[in-house]
Amino acid sequence: MDIDLPYLSQEVDRHGNVRLYVRKKVDGKFKRVRLRLPPGSPKFMDEYKAALAGLSGSMESRTAHTQAGTLGWLARQYQASPQFTKTDPRQQRMRVLVMRSILDETTKPGSGLRFEDCPLSSFTADHVRLLRNRKQHVASAANRRVAELRKMFAWGVEERSTWVKRNPVTDVKSLKYEKEGFRAWTHEDVAQFEQRWSVGSVPRLALALMLYTGVRRSDAVRLGPPMVKDGSITFMPQKTRRSKKTLTLPILPVLQDVIAKTATGLKTFLVTSRGRPFDAAGFGNWFRKRCDEAGLPECTAHGVRKIAAETAAENGATEKEMMDIFGWAKGDLAAYYARKANQKKIAGNAMPKMIPTGS
Repeated sequence: MDIDLPYLSQEVDRHGNVRLYVRKKVDGKFKRVRLRLPPGSPKFMDEYKAALAGLSGSMESRTAHTQAGTLGWLARQYQASPQFTKTDPRQQRMRVLVMRSILDETTKPGSGLRFEDCPLSSFTADHVRLLRNRKQHVASAANRRVAELRKMFAWGVEERSTWVKRNPVTDVKSLKYEKEGFRAWTHEDVAQFEQRWSVGSVPRLALALMLYTGVRRSDAVRLGPPMVKDGSITFMPQKTRRSKKTLTLPILPVLQDVIAKTATGLKTFLVTSRGRPFDAAGFGNWFRKRCDEAGLPECTAHGVRKIAAETAAENGATEKEMMDIFGWAKGDLAAYYARKANQKKIAGNAMPKMIPTGS
């Protein structure tokens, strides 16, 4: 199923038929509505939205009649603002889900009052800490709540000052935790993946595109023939498109060989089994399964960019060169990979000195 929508799930019945449902937790219990129309049909999205609204209502439908001056009202105002809508659609969706989870929570255990109806004048830093701490078992999720509230109230102070007199999140700290990040691939992982997926397969092309350009998955799905000219590919990275900075990268012979031997799309190199371009989230899930099939359950698309950077640093790329390859505006990441490569090289040269003379 090449579609990625919130609360959309698929099930296979005993006859092998795939059925789509909108499934959501309502009043402590999961409820679902079956979708009859096939994805991609003209009325599919109308049926999907109707099912979602029927279960619990979208943010917009729930807050359409929300009283002005409440937290739910401010969220609706903010999410309709240019400051919010100009962000990446995928980020918008995730941020809406974070805010929705906040608004659905009750202000006190057993209380019928949700934060959606909480007056802005009564919303304090203690409420922010409460919402944060309710997610403290997943620190990253707790901090996302703080970050989203901080952005919304900062906008409110500037744009809705009649109602928002202060930012209650200013003095609330994020939780500290050790960030592991996505696991970087190893050269052995690459070899194992390539052994499973030979040149000519779409998974091999996907790996080659990320490995030999260093792009993120959100850009890997966008790269295509229209961007190629004189042996180079020019594109504007999705994550940093606000800066309007474009990258022009030469297509390395090893990548060109894989592209030439693989069936690609007209607009994008990577296409689904139905011949359509991937979306970033769908591609990530698809590539994750291909890693599983290669016996690499810990590998993801995110980790390919890391080994690309490590390889460049180990082969002597300077910090400036890495910034131009990977599109980094600051030298922090380039310096990190350079230090890592240098430590490995220096330690390798120095380790024999630990052996006593004459041993």
